[in-house]
Amino acid sequence: MDKLSLCDVEVRGLRIMVRADFNVPLTAGPTDTFVVADDTRIRAALPTIQALTSAGAKVILLSHLGRPKGTPEPRYSLAPVAAHLGMLLKSGARFFPENTGPAVEAEIRGMQGGDVLLLENTRFHAGETKNDPELARQWAALADVFVNDAFGTAHRAHASNVGIACCMSRSVAGLLLARELEYLIGALANPASPFVAILGGAKVSDKIGVIQNLEDRVDSILIGGAMSYTFLKALGLPVGASLVQNDWLDFALETYNRGKIVLPTDHVTAGRFGPESNAEYTGVSIAARQLGLDIGPDTRNLYRQHILKAKTVIWNGPMGVFENPAFAAGTVAVAEALADATDSGSTTIVGGGDSVAAVHQANCADRVTHVSTGGGAMLACLEGKELPGLSALTDRPA
Repeated sequence: MDKLSLCDVEVRGLRIMVRADFNVPLTAGPTDTFVVADDTRIRAALPTIQALTSAGAKVILLSHLGRPKGTPEPRYSLAPVAAHLGMLLKSGARFFPENTGPAVEAEIRGMQGGDVLLLENTRFHAGETKNDPELARQWAALADVFVNDAFGTAHRAHASNVGIACCMSRSVAGLLLARELEYLIGALANPASPFVAILGGAKVSDKIGVIQNLEDRVDSILIGGAMSYTFLKALGLPVGASLVQNDWLDFALETYNRGKIVLPTDHVTAGRFGPESNAEYTGVSIAARQLGLDIGPDTRNLYRQHILKAKTVIWNGPMGVFENPAFAAGTVAVAEALADATDSGSTTIVGGGDSVAAVHQANCADRVTHVSTGGGAMLACLEGKELPGLSALTDRPA
């Protein structure tokens, strides 16, 4: 990585502004409060925070949560996140209900080395997502060094990542961001072969850039989810009432004919989708009025064999509508195959909200090499796109 990292700067006694990704799900708690429902992203940020506090830095944290309309909304407050973070750190974390202005400046002046302070939601300002230079300047003035550790927003040019970095003399990558780039960019730059990609989800159009960028790098691309039915229909196979993007049939056929795409050979279907749907098994052809909702057992075994032979595997997107247990077997089978491949020495990388949820659901999250914290940012990496949040960091001296 040609950017400065946390290891390149002395931080003792300095005010360190860390852009973290605490965009976590909340659930209703006692007495009309909210509590953190899934702390995966908070735990992922701990190594950077703890490295800074151990070195005697004053740690000031910025993050967004949800999608408020550029104005304060109580349901999107980061107060519950601060409480949970303080519990995980054991040494505590303070919360301040603002993130700009004299009161914030005074709070920071009172900090001691090793203190952790989480400021309120960055998206309570309309200028955050517009990369407003004045808002970025106000945040930059609160610190001596900027650390971007929010891989989940690295593909966005916002005031709290790109804007701040451009206003400061030293802007560096945190430990989490560096780890994400090590695996994602490293896997694309120099993968051990065979290299297998697994792509799922609803739409071919959502993954077109990924497919195009990966085709010349991988040995095979295993397709699942509703996007597989566009490919199958392009081959002239009956897909019943399954979701199909008819505008992408030509692309799907041309891509398949280049020889890297592997498609399902059987399916789990239903006449309708809902909590009471009855799962049925079928071969490669799906009957009229039936919906394809998961890959079938033969496909699970086929994909497992591809995964176990691979030395590098990247997975993004579920194999079916896995939030319904009746159609979760395909996605869980892929998660288990990745875990077994990792045990055999393969490098396995998982990203995207549904895929990450699947490896947790299958109790395999600690048996894959890397679980990415950024869905959109991971896709941008796989498409070969520039990440503005990374590009804005300070270059490493030649």
